Amino acid sequence: MRWLALAFIALIVALQYPMWLGKGGWLQVREFDRNLTAQKEANAKLKLRNDALDADVRDLKTGFEAIEERARSELGMVKQDEVFFQLQQRPEQGREEPPPAAARSSGGTTSLPIRPASRPAEKR
Repeated sequence: MRWLALAFIALIVALQYPMWLGKGGWLQVREFDRNLTAQKEANAKLKLRNDALDADVRDLKTGFEAIEERARSELGMVKQDEVFFQLQQRPEQGREEPPPAAARSSGGTTSLPIRPASRPAEKR
């Protein structure tokens, strides 16, 4: 009787081993699940990046505002009837508010394109 019990225990262990530790077992499934979750998060981040790039490409293909904005910010271009002023800023102590990000450039200078106002007609 004792041998029969030991035989059944050995049989149960032999049947349970692949389920817990073998190929396709519980531990391997748990590891695959972790990898799947990490891959889904990475895919979600990449999808957001791709969507932003896609919107940027569509905007550059159809809209002139985006092209003009890039030409101004990256290439320093100015429209034909504009005068470009570049102002030096003095370092002020106790200043809490920096200039707006759109007007800031490197080296502590502010660049603003300004359109000249039309002059009134002169009297003769």
